[in-house]
Amino acid sequence: MVSRHYWLMKSEPSTFSIDDLARSPGQTTSWDGVRNYQARNFMRTMAVGDQVLFYHSNADPPAVVGIAEVVRIAYPDSTQFDKKDKHYDPNSKPSEPKWDMVDIKYVRAFSNPLALDDLRRDPKLKAMVLLKKGSRLSVQPVTLGEWQHILHLAKH
Repeated sequence: MVSRHYWLMKSEPSTFSIDDLARSPGQTTSWDGVRNYQARNFMRTMAVGDQVLFYHSNADPPAVVGIAEVVRIAYPDSTQFDKKDKHYDPNSKPSEPKWDMVDIKYVRAFSNPLALDDLRRDPKLKAMVLLKKGSRLSVQPVTLGEWQHILHLAKH
């Protein structure tokens, strides 16, 4: 049996929020525009069924706001080839794409978002990638223990 993996994906709510995901056709969207090699490589390892913590960055307060699920594995990000798109990459060619995206589907929003400052104070989350100094990755792994603890916190 293949084990499920857990992730955190960041989005500025003014750009794309958990509510936008919930309102998307089929409650599904492609996670495009990632232009960091490490984040891209994490997406390349995602499998259908992997679970995602949806995080609002650059928000007041920044917070984990809900859950999504990976519904399509990594495939070439079309925005890299679109000269009109802000994510256009002139060095990427359709024959050799540099950037990928995955599709995610809305699962649920938390009734009480989990603020970054509250997560920082939780000793059970001290090793979480999100909370490490200088961590800015828009896509990052979450351990099973962190996932379970965050779901527990979200129920309160």
